[in-house]
Amino acid sequence: MCKIIIAGGGWAGCAAAVRTAKLGLRTVLVEKTDLLLGLGNVGGIMRNNGRFTAAEENIAMGASELFEITDRLSTHKNVDFPGHKHASFYDTAMVEPEVRRLLKDLGVELRFMCRAVDVVMAEDRKMKPEHLEDEVTSPDYGKKIKALKLMTANGGHYIEDIQDGDVFVETTGSTGPMGNCARHGSGCAMCILRCPAFGPRVSLTEKAGACDMTGERAGGVPGAFSGSCKLDKKTLSKKLQKRLEKDGFAVVPLPEHLVNRSKLSQKVCQQYALPEFAENIILIDTGCAKLMTPFFNLEQLRTVEGFENVGFADPYAGGKSNSLRYMAVGERDDFMRARGFNNLFLGGEKSGFFVGHTEAITTGSLAGYNAAMTALGGRLLKLPDSLATGELLAYANQALSEEDALSRRFTFAGGEFFKHMEEKGLYSSNPKEIKKRVRNAGLENIYNKVFM
Repeated sequence: MCKIIIAGGGWAGCAAAVRTAKLGLRTVLVEKTDLLLGLGNVGGIMRNNGRFTAAEENIAMGASELFEITDRLSTHKNVDFPGHKHASFYDTAMVEPEVRRLLKDLGVELRFMCRAVDVVMAEDRKMKPEHLEDEVTSPDYGKKIKALKLMTANGGHYIEDIQDGDVFVETTGSTGPMGNCARHGSGCAMCILRCPAFGPRVSLTEKAGACDMTGERAGGVPGAFSGSCKLDKKTLSKKLQKRLEKDGFAVVPLPEHLVNRSKLSQKVCQQYALPEFAENIILIDTGCAKLMTPFFNLEQLRTVEGFENVGFADPYAGGKSNSLRYMAVGERDDFMRARGFNNLFLGGEKSGFFVGHTEAITTGSLAGYNAAMTALGGRLLKLPDSLATGELLAYANQALSEEDALSRRFTFAGGEFFKHMEEKGLYSSNPKEIKKRVRNAGLENIYNKVFM
C-alpha cells in the first residue's frame, strides 16, 4: 500500500492526514509533542469574516470533518466583535481530543514525541512530474525524498524505520526554535509548543537543500509575534466572566497611558491590527479568556478594573513576550508541492505567510489530497480563482514577486486579502451560494474522489 508521511500535527497536518486516510492510503503522522493541533490549542476563532466563506468552500469540496468538530465545540456562534462578523469560538480545552479520536478512527498512525530531524534523499530524477500545468513555472522538480530521520523525545535516538514513504507532507510550522525567540524576541515565551521539553522545530525543506523564507515585521526585524495570549478566565472579575459567558467577548477601554499602538505592527494577525485592539482590552471566550494582543505587562494589566488577579495561561511569559512566527516558510507551487521536489508537499505556515486555523486546514487539505494523488498516480488539483480558497493560494504566491513580500500576511479574516476578496465578489456568508459556486467549478466533494 502507498504510504504518506506527514511531519507536524497542527491543523494543517491533521487536515492532510484526514484526506490521505480517507482516500485509502496508509498515513503516518509524526508530531514532536504529546498533543495535536499546536497553536490550535490556544486559538479558537473560526468563521470570522471571509473564513466563513472558506470554511463553506472546504465543506462543499468534501473537507468537512475538522469544521464539523470546531462547529460542534463552539460555545459562541455568530458573534460580531470589533472588525469581525459572524465569528465562532471553539472550546480550546476540548478540541484536541476530538481531533485525535477522528484520526485514530480513520486509521492514521500517530507517532507522538517523535521529531523529524533530517531527510534521506533519493537519487535525483531529472523529470517533469505528470499533470504539471503549463502555466506553473518552477525550478526542476527532480529532487525526491526517500525517508525521514526521526528522533524520540524520551530516548534521544534515531529511528529510521520510515524508509518506504512514497510521498511526504511537511506541516512543521514556522515557530521556533528557541534561539529565534531569544534573538528576535524576548527569549522563550514558554508557549504551547514547548520547545524546551520536546526539542526545536527542524525545517525539512532546508534539510533537503531548499532555502526557506523568513518573514519580517516593522523595521525589517525577522519574524512576527503570535497575535494573542490566553488568560485563566477564573482570575478575571466575576463581572467580566459573566460578560464573556453571555456575549462571547468583552471590550474594556484602556486608560491612555496604557495604550501601546506600536504592538499592532509587531503581531502576526494583521486582521486585528485595528485601533480598537490597541485602545481597548479585547477578550474572547474560548474556554479560557483569549487576550487579543501579543503580550501585556502583567503589573500594568492588573491595574485595570476587573484584571486585579489576572494570570497568563499561555504563554506563561505573556507579560513580556510571545512566540515568533514566520521564521521558516517554504516555496511551493499552486498544487502545494515544494518547489524543486517530486514528492514533498507543504501546508499551513510552512506553505506561506498565512494566518489562522481555517487557512491551515485549507492548505493542509489540498496538500494531503495532492500527496495522495501523487502516490496513486492521479491528477493533481489546483483550486481555481473563482473560489476564495484558490484565490488565496495564487494571491500569496504572486505577492512573493513583489518588493514587500516578506512583511505581508494573508488571511480570509481581514487585512489586504479579505479586502481583495470583497473587491472580487468572493466573500459570502450564504452557504447555499457558496456551495453553488463550488458546484459550478466542478469541485463538489472533490476531496473524496480519485481522478486519474
